[in-house]
Amino acid sequence: MTQVSNPRNLTISCLNIVFLFFMMIGTISALSAQGRSPFAVLVLTERGGQHASFTDTGLEWLKNTGEKDGFHITEIHDTEKITAEYLTQFKVIIQLDYPPYKWTEEAEKAFIDYIENGRGGWVGFHHAALLGEFDGYKMWNWFSNFMGGIRFKNYIAKTASATAYVEDRKHPVMKGVNPHFLIPNDEFYVFDKNPRPHVKVLAHVDEDSYQPVSTIKMGDHPIIWSNPKVKARNVYFLIGHSGSLFASKDFTTMFRNAILWAGSK
Repeated sequence: MTQVSNPRNLTISCLNIVFLFFMMIGTISALSAQGRSPFAVLVLTERGGQHASFTDTGLEWLKNTGEKDGFHITEIHDTEKITAEYLTQFKVIIQLDYPPYKWTEEAEKAFIDYIENGRGGWVGFHHAALLGEFDGYKMWNWFSNFMGGIRFKNYIAKTASATAYVEDRKHPVMKGVNPHFLIPNDEFYVFDKNPRPHVKVLAHVDEDSYQPVSTIKMGDHPIIWSNPKVKARNVYFLIGHSGSLFASKDFTTMFRNAILWAGSK
């Protein structure tokens, strides 16, 4: 005897399909209205260690944000896969605390071409500017110049909270960000020289606001900047030590803005 399906269940199923269809159309329409198409983001991560909470929280945030804003992420833990051809898939590269050393020679060449010729955008965090001789690797001079000609000098070994001040409120990365905001529980790098003469500074930290107080200071201390001398849209955030940053609405707003701005060219 053939069992007859419940008409009510069929109606509910059809309504669910219609609902999902319109949700999909709505997402596509929203992206189109904002002048964006879905795009791919490559995320270079440094797993484990002292930056684990930032990386883990960041990846989860990127996944959720990407679902809303029409981008999807591919994570890699080293540069073995990176070639010029491989990078053609991606509109944005994010260095989520991955350092500027341990790169293969081919990856270095592909990355330089990507940045200098504007084949995509770049967003870097914290450890991406650990420039110098580390772990037996020589300093990558091109990357130092890209970051404003700097070399790592020192840092606040114990993390501190501090107040940052936006310098260019009209820059797309700073859209919707408060004029000044708290950076919680982070590790502030000090460099051998100020990158300001060679980059566009978007925000600086008030070193007198460090809590706990620190004697390790730089004076004029940029913490967010962009290098307008290359074709790729790019922004570097000196902050990025702890996952607690993602509780800051100002930080997540800047991060989202940075991805969409870097990926829109």
